[in-house]
Amino acid sequence: MCKVENFLYNRKLWEMKVKFLGDSKIEKLKNSLVSRSRMSLWMIRAMTILLLWSCFVHLVALGEMWGPRLLKGWPSCFNHHDDFPIAQDMSSLPTKIALPPKRIYHNNGYLMVSCNGGLNQMRAAICDMVTIARYMNVTLIVPELDKTSFWNDPSEFKDIFDVDHFITSLRDEVRILKELPPRLKRRVELGVYHTMPPISWSNMSYYQDQILPLVKKHKVLHLNKTDTRLANNDLPVEIQKLRCRANFNGLRFTPKIEELGRRVVKILREKGPFLVLHLRYEMDMLAFSGCSHGCNRYEEEELTRMRYAYPWWKEKVINSELKRKEGLCPLTPEETALTLSALGIDRNVQIYIAAGEIYGGKRRLKALTDVFPNVVRKETLLDSSDLSFCKNHSSQMAALDYLISLESDIFVPTYYGNMAKVVEGHRRFLGFKKTIELNRKFLVKLIDDYYEGLLSWEVFSTTVKAFHATRMGGPKRRLVIPNKPKEEDYFYANPYECLQLLHENSGNSLEETI
Repeated sequence: MCKVENFLYNRKLWEMKVKFLGDSKIEKLKNSLVSRSRMSLWMIRAMTILLLWSCFVHLVALGEMWGPRLLKGWPSCFNHHDDFPIAQDMSSLPTKIALPPKRIYHNNGYLMVSCNGGLNQMRAAICDMVTIARYMNVTLIVPELDKTSFWNDPSEFKDIFDVDHFITSLRDEVRILKELPPRLKRRVELGVYHTMPPISWSNMSYYQDQILPLVKKHKVLHLNKTDTRLANNDLPVEIQKLRCRANFNGLRFTPKIEELGRRVVKILREKGPFLVLHLRYEMDMLAFSGCSHGCNRYEEEELTRMRYAYPWWKEKVINSELKRKEGLCPLTPEETALTLSALGIDRNVQIYIAAGEIYGGKRRLKALTDVFPNVVRKETLLDSSDLSFCKNHSSQMAALDYLISLESDIFVPTYYGNMAKVVEGHRRFLGFKKTIELNRKFLVKLIDDYYEGLLSWEVFSTTVKAFHATRMGGPKRRLVIPNKPKEEDYFYANPYECLQLLHENSGNSLEETI
């Protein structure tokens, strides 16, 4: 009996232990399920966040690719507009474009270039060097700008041009680096490289047959002169079009310069149409050319001393009057005022002077401002603080003038220098925007006859208009003079190989002037 009771007691005790242990496991299982549920919820949240972030990144990428096709930014110098739309939102930033794929090619070496001259001379040279590097299959190092010329401007390439855009926008044609690879950079620092000036006005066979072997031999070649080193004519169309692409698309000014340019254009547009006058009546131009018409004796002596101070200005003894009669001098402010009046330019139009300091200052400008009172400059339209970043940096100031010149209703250069030529060509690319190409040799004779009383104002004005009716920046082929590249038309003033699709929509006449 006792054994039976003990058995029953032990069995009951065992059942109680089993139940207790079972409850404990169940509790643990519940806790485990709760923990796993929390972990799964956390994982779901994390995966959701990652998925959303991935979608956002893809949307941004698609926006960069398609944005330029759907949205319009401010009308920059790369948009083909005959007229600047006043209602355009000038404060919007230029839209990004999809990057072209990189061109893969066997690299034959590295090309370093040191540009010489002013901004627009260097601009054309950079485009030539891009083209030359492309067709030699070499890597171009971002060009070095001239810091030792008359202007003594310390600006680097990145201070004037958008260097990243320059590299990426042309990467489907040529590889461009900001600097040499470290090993080659050390060689250059030690002077172990070849440097030379290429021959002016050369064709591509010169670079393929004579320059490319030097690149392959030395690995690094430095060209220390770049102005007019590629011919105007007798080049394949593909060469000419790449020069255009580098000029009109590859070279874009820094955001700071472009934003300032937009501000100036907006200020001018708020008051109506405007004319840009490239009045090249500056001390360096007069000293270099030997042109002193209208100057007093002190000024003539000052200009002569300056000409002798620069040994690379080879011509020293110059007959100013003879040079003027040949049309080789910039028009004076007095001659300019008379010419604009004869062309029928409204005296109330805004005239923006795209130039440095005018020689003789307000005294010489008075002849112009008496006839056209609304003469302005960047210094009068902006606060000094706005221009502080480019003070004593003539190339940056010239870049600002370049942008404003492109957007003007009429562009009138009084001397056919590098800025006049390059801006003229760029305005042709923008839809043959009106550029009055003054014939100075014709004008100075006519002006002298008028001053001497040999012509009435009516005859003088009618003659000036008639002569320039076909010199308004419209479509035409370049004048080609074999073996005389300096006398023929400059490629960058009229890159007609790149303008064929624009011809049928053109048509300028004097009646359309302001």
